[in-house]
Amino acid sequence: MKHALKLLLKQFLNPIVILLLAAAFVSGVIGDLYDALLLLAIVVPSALLSFWQEYRANKTMKALLKRVEVHVEVIRGGSEQTVPISQLRTGETVILRIGDIVPGDMVLTESNNLEVDEASLTGESFTIEKEVGGKLFFGTDVVSGSAVGTIIALGKNTKYGALVDSLKLKDIQTSFEKGVTRFGYLLVRAMALLLTILFITNLFLDRPLFDSLLFSIALAVGLTPQLLPAIISVSLATGARNLAENKVLVKRLDAIEDFGQMNILCIDKTGTITTDEIVLEKCVDLDDQPSQANLRLAYLNASMQQGFKNPLDQAIIAQSKNVDSLGVKLIAEIPYDFSRRKLSVFVRDGIQKILITKGAFESVLETLEISEVEMKKARNLFEKYGALGYRVLALATGKENTEQSLRLVGLLVFSNPAKEGAKEALASLTSLGVDVFLLTGDNSLIARTTAKNVGLPSETVITGEELSRLNDEQLTQALTRCRIFSSVDPLQKKLLVEKLQAMGNSVGFFGDGINDVAALTFSDVGISVDNAVDIAKNAAAIVLLDKNLGVIAEGVKLGRKTFINTLKYARVTISANFGNMLSMAVAAAFLPFLPLIPTQILFLNLLSDFPALTISADNVDSEALEKPRTWDIKSIRNFMITFGLISSVFDLATFWILLNFFTQDSDLFRSAWFVESTLTELIAMLVLRTRRPFWQSLPGRSLLISSIFVTSLLFIFPLTPIGAAFQLQSLPGLLMLALVGLIAIYAGINEFAKRFWMRD
Repeated sequence: MKHALKLLLKQFLNPIVILLLAAAFVSGVIGDLYDALLLLAIVVPSALLSFWQEYRANKTMKALLKRVEVHVEVIRGGSEQTVPISQLRTGETVILRIGDIVPGDMVLTESNNLEVDEASLTGESFTIEKEVGGKLFFGTDVVSGSAVGTIIALGKNTKYGALVDSLKLKDIQTSFEKGVTRFGYLLVRAMALLLTILFITNLFLDRPLFDSLLFSIALAVGLTPQLLPAIISVSLATGARNLAENKVLVKRLDAIEDFGQMNILCIDKTGTITTDEIVLEKCVDLDDQPSQANLRLAYLNASMQQGFKNPLDQAIIAQSKNVDSLGVKLIAEIPYDFSRRKLSVFVRDGIQKILITKGAFESVLETLEISEVEMKKARNLFEKYGALGYRVLALATGKENTEQSLRLVGLLVFSNPAKEGAKEALASLTSLGVDVFLLTGDNSLIARTTAKNVGLPSETVITGEELSRLNDEQLTQALTRCRIFSSVDPLQKKLLVEKLQAMGNSVGFFGDGINDVAALTFSDVGISVDNAVDIAKNAAAIVLLDKNLGVIAEGVKLGRKTFINTLKYARVTISANFGNMLSMAVAAAFLPFLPLIPTQILFLNLLSDFPALTISADNVDSEALEKPRTWDIKSIRNFMITFGLISSVFDLATFWILLNFFTQDSDLFRSAWFVESTLTELIAMLVLRTRRPFWQSLPGRSLLISSIFVTSLLFIFPLTPIGAAFQLQSLPGLLMLALVGLIAIYAGINEFAKRFWMRD
């Protein structure tokens, strides 16, 4: 309720609305109660309409965000349960694993090589090891190991709760918001110039000061697209609902614009262009023979580690149902991290103690005592399976709890086939002007084979080691010719994203692991999935309910459609308003009466804006979706001037025809021009909403129906008390026929002109 009242108040704190309310107050004070009530009858419904649209948009977003709420593991009733973070209570026992966000201030009761990243609070880039009895703070995240702890404070009651809360509320201006701001500055400049000239002219002509001021304010409202905030909210909220229907959830509305603007997408391999299902195909010794002993070692490593069990661990466990692990006890663990790229467990197996290590082939080789002959044999075996597209991990053992002087015992061979439809999805992204980069931790052999299978350019592959040796200029050149980067670590993913941005691109990053968090955070649009680790999902702006590139392609289209429809309103409305207001300003200097009274201007603005509320559901031409779109203020300015002047010249010609061939009666003149001005704004929207000939691009059903409805009202209002209140008269048949002919000519001129000004 509090939020709704705040949002309602916001509608009435608009400077233009304040001026109109002040004008209504002054009118009432000086005894002109009729005009005061008319002003209120226009301003209040307009503000309420804007409030209702924004309120509905906010409710939509809250409902969507609940679907990607972070969950935590707690112990309740002696068993482990998963609950939303919002349902967590002080005193509860929480289990933390790699990738989890610390949900509140906690005291550790168990710690297994736990390392926490507190950079979000302290600014320090190094991780901090935490032991039993130590404290964890709300908003930090687990990067290694696991732990159990007790919640001692939640939300604002935590040590850094106020800081985290303030950061959430901080208004960070996105590129979309910057565009809206620049658009606002354009309006202010145009309005200031036009209204200053008009006000001085009216005073020079000895017109009443209050009438001149009210007329100027009304023109300001006429020039301003009052409903732009509401229309932006409605368009983006509609876009969010449409995206949700396509299994794409946006965590903040302006991310839709970023989605549509994206021209580069960086992706990982597993689950993105390959299936989520990873299968352990073989567990072999160095002679390439199946080894049950090695399978047992791999099972002990995967099942006894206490950290995050990734798909590789799960694949090993799934293939080890008959493995005997009875009597094996875990002594210690060296958790996986992204610099070592391996995981070790130290166990007691009967009377012997043994260290079991599995990890990336090159990383495990660094820990070995091995002869050249064995090294060659192992490498040949690794390259054989890698060239076939398999992912290969090395398996080694030792006698001490240290990853030194280990003995290589064999290889684990995993299959991860290309996902059905991945090739078509990549082709769809390419057709939308989105360039795809593959950034994977897998080796170059797997990366090249997988890329080739899904149609990505695979001639050149750069490894993480090669990447580390490139200077800035060499990296720029590498990114222009290479689309596959293998064996890259988390910081290298971030480096590649930032470099692509520095080259002038809008970069999206699609990831779901803790190793993707840095790249997700620094990309223009971070994309994750619903089953990602908490920290990855939290860092992303967009969350997919289906880990599918085809979903991203559809999301890009919907994002672009949403932005294009918002841009339609901004461009067409401001140009039509600018033309109408300019012509009124000019006419006011030469006519013996005002071309429209202030309340008529405000009423006209309300009527013409009504169909614009449906613009979010308008159809968009397929060719308009083929490349990214963004705010181009120079283009909007030129559009406003060009089509505004066309409108203004047409209006002045209409004034001349009305005065010389039909009437010089002020009320009939105003009624005719009210009808003409409203219809030309509707026609401008229907003609200029598309680069195609308007008859080849059908408007959305809601836009068409609302335009017809407003047109009907123009003929009905003069017959009602509402028409009388606004001093509107019915038009003679001949005059109405002349206006229809003039409007048809106006539509033709706009159709002709847009062929030269709407080529991009």
